[in-house]
Amino acid sequence: MLAFTALAWAGMWVAMLPLLISGFQRTSSDIDMSTLEQICIGAAMLTPALAAFVVLRRWERGTPIRATLGLTWNRRTALECLLALVCPLALTLLALAIGTATGTYHPDLTDFSGFRRQFAPETTGQQGVPLTALVLWAGSLLLQMLISLPLFFGEELGWQGYLFPRLRPRGPVFAVLVTGVVFALWHLPTLLMGGQYPGTSWPVAIGSFLISCVLVVPIFAWLRSRSASVLPAVVAHTAVSTASVHLPWVLADADNPPHPLTTGLTAWPGWLAIALLLAVLVIRRRSRGSD
Repeated sequence: MLAFTALAWAGMWVAMLPLLISGFQRTSSDIDMSTLEQICIGAAMLTPALAAFVVLRRWERGTPIRATLGLTWNRRTALECLLALVCPLALTLLALAIGTATGTYHPDLTDFSGFRRQFAPETTGQQGVPLTALVLWAGSLLLQMLISLPLFFGEELGWQGYLFPRLRPRGPVFAVLVTGVVFALWHLPTLLMGGQYPGTSWPVAIGSFLISCVLVVPIFAWLRSRSASVLPAVVAHTAVSTASVHLPWVLADADNPPHPLTTGLTAWPGWLAIALLLAVLVIRRRSRGSD
């Protein structure tokens, strides 16, 4: 596990080198990315899977890779993947509702001005909800999620395929905490460049992302354990990193754009939403007498 972690972390730093050398620093919470950013991030997302394959081939020879990494599929897996898609979206909406109630998020559900400015500027000034534009956006987002699935496989084959099951015998709390910390610190290069929390000091960014990862990893692990497959965790991670990032912009007021430090699953309203779900899951498991 130490070799896997070292390889995954090293791969992330190597993949981010072009951005680091160029002095890149993200200062805006806008979700658009340059071509170089997309290439570096795409390469980085494959490193946990590569680390897992290297460790399995080098130090765990003879281990069946498909079974070990949870590459299984059946009818139940398909249902779990649907749950994995819906769950992050529901949590995001709950987080936005909490943010709206506390004044940290400002929605515009009448004119969808945030959506118009970010995703459909050609509709600005038109009357009514841009239904056609919303449908086109939803279709393009679904296509983007499908295209990016292999990249999220790259991450979750490492985190939920390799690392979490090996930590699980030491207890579920220990397993999710360690996986969450390893997962969060793997993002250190992007955090230092303002990737997740632009314009925020790096201690605040790292601390906030540690909390976010430690809270979200139990959901991925829950989906992994329910299905005995890594696929639902892949779908959930894809939804968290795409749809749950876009949704706050779709519903926001254009004059009050969302910021990831105060809006969504990576901010305290998201932490509360996830914590509520985790509390429900813990209560249900205890009532059934399982750990």
